[in-house]
Amino acid sequence: MRPHETTHHGRTVVDPYHWLRDPGYPVVETPEILDHLKAENAWFEAVMAPQAGLVDTIFAEMKGRMKEDDAGMPQKDGDWLYWWAFEAGGQYRLWYRKPVAGGETQLILSEPAEAAGKEYFRLGALSISPDGRLAAWAADASGAERFTLRIRDLATGADIETVSEVANGAVVWSAASDAVAYTEVNDNWRAFRARLHRLGADPAEAATLYEETADIGFNVGLGRTQDRQWIVISTGDHETSEVRLVPAADPMALPLLVSHRQPGRQYSVDAAHGKLWILTNDEHLNFRLAEANPADPGWWSTVIAGSDRVYLRGVSSFAQHLAISERVDGLDQVRLRTYGGDEHRIAFPEASYTAGLANNPEYDPPVYRLTYASMVTPDTVFDYDPAARTLATLKVREVPSGYDPARYATERLTITARDGATVPVSVVYPVGFPRDGSGRLFLYGYGAYGIAIPPGFSTGRLSLLDRGYAYAIAHIRGGDDLGYGWYLDGKRDKRWNAFTDFVDAANGLIAAGFAHAGGIAINGGSAGGELMGVVANTDPALWGAVVADVPFVDVLNTMLDDSLPLTPGEWPEWGNPITDPAAFDLIAGYSPYENVRAQDYPPMLITGGLNDPRVTYWEPAKWAARLRATKTDANPLLLKINMGAGHGGKSGRFDSLRETAEAYAFVLTQMGGAAADDGT
Repeated sequence: MRPHETTHHGRTVVDPYHWLRDPGYPVVETPEILDHLKAENAWFEAVMAPQAGLVDTIFAEMKGRMKEDDAGMPQKDGDWLYWWAFEAGGQYRLWYRKPVAGGETQLILSEPAEAAGKEYFRLGALSISPDGRLAAWAADASGAERFTLRIRDLATGADIETVSEVANGAVVWSAASDAVAYTEVNDNWRAFRARLHRLGADPAEAATLYEETADIGFNVGLGRTQDRQWIVISTGDHETSEVRLVPAADPMALPLLVSHRQPGRQYSVDAAHGKLWILTNDEHLNFRLAEANPADPGWWSTVIAGSDRVYLRGVSSFAQHLAISERVDGLDQVRLRTYGGDEHRIAFPEASYTAGLANNPEYDPPVYRLTYASMVTPDTVFDYDPAARTLATLKVREVPSGYDPARYATERLTITARDGATVPVSVVYPVGFPRDGSGRLFLYGYGAYGIAIPPGFSTGRLSLLDRGYAYAIAHIRGGDDLGYGWYLDGKRDKRWNAFTDFVDAANGLIAAGFAHAGGIAINGGSAGGELMGVVANTDPALWGAVVADVPFVDVLNTMLDDSLPLTPGEWPEWGNPITDPAAFDLIAGYSPYENVRAQDYPPMLITGGLNDPRVTYWEPAKWAARLRATKTDANPLLLKINMGAGHGGKSGRFDSLRETAEAYAFVLTQMGGAAADDGT
């Protein structure tokens, strides 16, 4: 603990662990900082050592439920069928294709080969040229989310060009297969420009298609329209967007600005039949669908008006249909609408589920590929025939060690929050679970950025259910589970709603007999880790264990530092405490690091990544240090920093699985239930 103070708006911020931030970041090489992190990791290993057998057991269970030689369903794109596959024992995917007309299977990219000898590997983009001869692929070898973009000759399997060392995001080909568009990040990890590289040219001379100079909080992204006529260049933050289009056949043409940015207005664009199809929140929180003529792209005519009940989330303009992803009363729907106005929703087999469009690369497919799951139904791939209105099951996720859905039950509860809002909670539990408050519960929450947590399937979760736990997801404000307004009601000046919703959901589950105070383990990551930090401070007696993954817990100091990679782009989400005293006071009032207090805390497991550009390693490290120095209990407090990974933890599928096994073993050790019910 070392004195460090700053003053803002006449308020003093005391930061006794500021020294854990390496001044050379993103390079971390200060010996005392590295020694501190290594000591924390050594303590984690020492405390977890007696549970090594339990970790191994849970890991073996999870691995046994994973089809090791799993493969994706082939999907047609032009003259080829494309798919991925794992080899038995493999950590990473292999990517294949074969001619639709018949012929030999071709290996496009071997992730295992590219990952060999690396502590971390993540494939960020894989895009095949329209003529089928080349692949543009990007990979990150550190977790820092700066990807190396290369061009591969598919005839030889050799990489023929390195385009960029700081790419990030989608890669889009020109129609002639002679150039690739991509986005690059700057030193502050902001995707600030889109560039175009002509094959064979000097990569340093790549043309700039668009560079964001007006707002340092905006990030630039790329895509393409479903009809493949346009390359889409988007820029924006969490509240505002702006879109430009360039012809895929002439990518150096002057970009077409669809409509100038307006604060608080979001819109996205697709194209079909010579029109632009625009989803926007300009007239209704839950968005409307409009059409526009590319000759006058700023004049939008409503096709589907906004609705309080129906939340429009996305549109893909295929040759025969507008495929509209939406949520009705919080439940996923896919609506197909012809260009003549006839429409219907796809009927799914359960009352509570998650579903949506899968990869549908072609403009005029005969069927639409969909994904589907529920809390008791494994991930399923459907092809939907719009003429017959039938779902054909292509694949159901296989659980090699066995899975009997009859052993589990699921419910969707609504719990009244303290301000009268009704918060949905999805619960799955083993049949026979006691509803008298004696049981144990694992509760997950996120609640930020308008990201809904779907009631999907998890094979890993079965290791808790088979040990007598119920598992719940609290669909709290800050996500967009119940519409865009649900998101707005949990952000910035309404941020406390997300935290109190989670606590109220826990109390509601206790009232429903699913658990008792102290019998609930909670988990969240990133912004969900912020949630964990707040509720650990406010209601520590409710929780039997807390697992906070890469937690965003140093909120005030991070939002006060505009030199950090994401800070300016995050002000619309959290508020700007540099310029706004009210935002300063609000964040200071909940930021987990600032609000650690001398009280008993539950057992806590905290994780982080040394190379994480989103939640920098010092946030969990500072929080753990302050907790350790302040709390009044003797419960275990563990910090694990992945020294060779970033925001998502370890990259291999089995390495990632072991980290989940460690978290579950920690919970089971603290709350009981280490022995599994084998169902016999």
